[in-house]
Amino acid sequence: MNKVAILAACALLAACGSREPLRPKPGEAPPPAPAMAARAPTTEEMLTPPPIAVPERTGEPLRRSEPRKDDRFDLPPP
Repeated sequence: MNKVAILAACALLAACGSREPLRPKPGEAPPPAPAMAARAPTTEEMLTPPPIAVPERTGEPLRRSEPRKDDRFDLPPP
């Protein structure tokens, strides 16, 4: 019986998400426009991460092990 109640509570909690677009609370102003911006960004623009937040892979991953080149600065401790 206890497991059924826990599962029911989890199902209700998972179903309470909202699918409406985000809006400021009544009586509150939206965030101000950034300095030097022509207009304030929309909600969708604010929620989209900039390209620097999700970088793409720039280098080719190693396909096989390769020995390292000699490093003349890799000296033993004094």
